[in-house]
Amino acid sequence: MSELLNHYADKLSALKSCHNHRQFQALHHRGRFICVNDGKPLLNLASNDYLGIAQDRQLYEEFLDVLHEQHQPFGSSSSRLLTGNFDSFERLEAQMASLFGRPCLLFNSGYHANIGILPAICDAKTVILADKLVHASIIDGMRLAAQNGTKTVRYQHQNFDQLKLLIEKYHADDSVERIVIATESIFSMDGDVTDLVKLVSLKSASQKVMLYVDEAHAIGARGVRGLGCAEGYGVIEQIDFIVGAFGKAMGSVGGYCICHEVLRDYLINTMRPLIFSTALAPVNMAWTAFVLEKIVNMTQARLRLAAMSDQLSQALIAMRLSCPSASQIVPVILGENARTLKAADALKQQGYYVLAVRPPTVPKGQSRLRICLTEAISDDEMAGFIQALQRVVGGGV
Repeated sequence: MSELLNHYADKLSALKSCHNHRQFQALHHRGRFICVNDGKPLLNLASNDYLGIAQDRQLYEEFLDVLHEQHQPFGSSSSRLLTGNFDSFERLEAQMASLFGRPCLLFNSGYHANIGILPAICDAKTVILADKLVHASIIDGMRLAAQNGTKTVRYQHQNFDQLKLLIEKYHADDSVERIVIATESIFSMDGDVTDLVKLVSLKSASQKVMLYVDEAHAIGARGVRGLGCAEGYGVIEQIDFIVGAFGKAMGSVGGYCICHEVLRDYLINTMRPLIFSTALAPVNMAWTAFVLEKIVNMTQARLRLAAMSDQLSQALIAMRLSCPSASQIVPVILGENARTLKAADALKQQGYYVLAVRPPTVPKGQSRLRICLTEAISDDEMAGFIQALQRVVGGGV
């Protein structure tokens, strides 16, 4: 190899030496089961398909009948501002706006939303105060905003006392015109839930503050109609930017932002990932709209998902393991990379597919099994998995 390639080969060797190397696997999906490299079926506990939408063949068949009548294109061939704004986009935005009671703007993904909105709304007179554990996409959005001169500060995870002091500090700074609080509602790695009522209260104490909440793991899974934690807490109207993704509980693809009409218009004119990206296929928007109609009525599925989460959390506490989760994402923090990989492999041998999450996705020394529950898992399967966890983790693997 050339010296140029040797540089990257050495980097890969370093990742392998600390059990932090990743690679794609050949996966075959069979409903709630998954086969890895043509191996035996494993109960899938690593998917974000929280309501089982993505694996529901009956829904697919029903949608295909609808699609046959609508004749939706399989490609947009352009950005929305050119020729890519099909009626399926307009209908889905109107559907979302009707549910949330506020305007909606669609994006290609939740990642596109986070790396595009923050740089668009922030400048040298803006400070972003972000929870320490926000998703990588928000961090990347903050990095891009920093190129505009935006100051970015990370407060300790869920430390609202520290956040209050930071708000007071920058509220008193005459050079700061805007303060953007950025957080997730359900944190993707710990599964804990933000007190949005508290954040709204902190926001209301200063006229400079705007609140930005990523609901990627909450849409579909929380709220009476599945509109997320903002609905559950009753604070939809008090949050300036409600950002979410259709690729998780809704079993589709794409992202969205619920915001004021002025902000929506501003983003259309300034947000680079929106302006310069080819729009998603209209058929994707039609599928999302179809699923959305189903999800608003899936109250019992959401209640069962919450009960499953509580059952697993209580089992982990009984094993004397820390469990910060209050959602369908349940981490088992084991610390070392090698131990976590060994535990994941042991569970695989017993028929369960659980991913080992390692740095830099999580902080160093906090490698974990990240268990993602889906409503499609049966009660017997859940009981069997808890027993397997007891053998693998409770046994000190």
